[in-house]
Amino acid sequence: MGRNTRKRRTPLATKAIAASAALALGGGGLIWANFYASAHESHNDAWGDRTKAATAQVATISCPDVQQKLTNVPWRARQGVATELSNLDKQITEAYTRLASTRDAQAQDPSFVQNAIVGPLKEKRTATIDRIRIDIQRVGGSFDNALKQLAACATQTADQTTAGGNSGGQQQNNGGQQQGDNGQQGDNGQQGSNDQQGNAGQNIGGQAGNGPVAADFVDITKVAPNVLSKPRRLQNASTGTFTTRCGVNANKNRNTDNVIVAPGVTNGAHHTHDYVGNQKINAFSDNQNFLQGGTSCQNKDDLSAYYWPVLRLQDGTQEADQNQLGGGKEGNVGKILTPVVAQIKYVGSPASKVVAMPQFLRIITGDAKTTTNGLANANAHWSCTGFESKVQLTQQYPICPQGSKVVRSFAFQSCWDGQNTDSANHRTHVAFADPASGVCPNGFKAIPQLTMRLVYDVTPPTIQNGQVKNAYAVDGFPEQLHKPATDHDDFISITTNNLANKIADCINSGRRC
Repeated sequence: MGRNTRKRRTPLATKAIAASAALALGGGGLIWANFYASAHESHNDAWGDRTKAATAQVATISCPDVQQKLTNVPWRARQGVATELSNLDKQITEAYTRLASTRDAQAQDPSFVQNAIVGPLKEKRTATIDRIRIDIQRVGGSFDNALKQLAACATQTADQTTAGGNSGGQQQNNGGQQQGDNGQQGDNGQQGSNDQQGNAGQNIGGQAGNGPVAADFVDITKVAPNVLSKPRRLQNASTGTFTTRCGVNANKNRNTDNVIVAPGVTNGAHHTHDYVGNQKINAFSDNQNFLQGGTSCQNKDDLSAYYWPVLRLQDGTQEADQNQLGGGKEGNVGKILTPVVAQIKYVGSPASKVVAMPQFLRIITGDAKTTTNGLANANAHWSCTGFESKVQLTQQYPICPQGSKVVRSFAFQSCWDGQNTDSANHRTHVAFADPASGVCPNGFKAIPQLTMRLVYDVTPPTIQNGQVKNAYAVDGFPEQLHKPATDHDDFISITTNNLANKIADCINSGRRC
């Protein structure tokens, strides 16, 4: 990739960038600037005040998600395309880092963000998307030229990133079904009380300066019940359950890879995952060696990979990854919390029997980029012990009462196209059943629905003067600002000795296994 052509910066902008770089090098890692702090409070002229007002609201960078639009990539091109998609993520991360560390220059020059960050980012993305085109066409595939229009990115303001303000799509939670013990879950769509909103015009909050903010939290005792009833069971329903016990990752098996979306790419996730089940999942694992990974599960025939982004308490702790990519260098900071419970359960369909999951089936549930993508693929569910059957939150983290613990839960897609173990965008080969009837879409078969419940012992955050103290947050891409809706979960089905069929048989026969 050639060098980008950039417009000449002003001397003040250059000086500010150099100062930021020096701080970063001397600080043992990336400096995450307070997004609304300004070194130019001495500006008294009207132009300076207007400039500060215009630039102070730029919270993050919003880029169209190319991966979601790639639904037909030939198998022979998928590795190359996956590498280029990972490059797109890396480019956004780098641009966001630049956005966070150049607030002084932005205050001096109202065109700085466009000329020095967003414009060059578009050039890089244009070249990368063209390489994706070449990879696809080289093996005889067809490329939709409309994808070229996805190169341009925009800035997103603070009010667009607060709870309920996600841009880029309608507020819908098509993953909101939880057909396990908790019933169907809806989205809260609810803001906290006024004293919990925070002042979005002051900062992006968080130990690393990129979230969360006070508005991302709500006292769960003040949220009205929102959990919907389960679909009515039909005569042919599969009513059994199969529980697999795989531990809580007490041995700290973690990495910042994601073998599903970024195979062969180190740090492809840009955040840290906890792994239970298969013990040797990383960017370079594949179907040829999955069966050699061993397992943390009590049932040694279950070598499936269950992994999720870690939860961190932002209490000032500097973890071992403070100066590493995927950790502190990319805004994921604080004490990593190990769940006290990690329940993995497969449940049936209220409308039909289920077929066994195919070997190496990959499923991603939720969307790590809802802050900029919108909520169309959100499937985050946050609650507290004692409240799970009544309240489930998608856009806010719960503040739990004394004696109650934080709960993250997931209900994966429960319908399979009957042919593919993965798809180009990692979504179209599986689907959610209809939330009202539990029936799969035409052409899809019901499979055991994987449900996961993670419980954490978290000291409740406090809200003071619109600021959150001792916040907790899920790891994520830095530009996603650690919003609760970005929570997601990953799964690869890997079994031996006919376990997949045993799971289906258990569920179809109505047993608890």
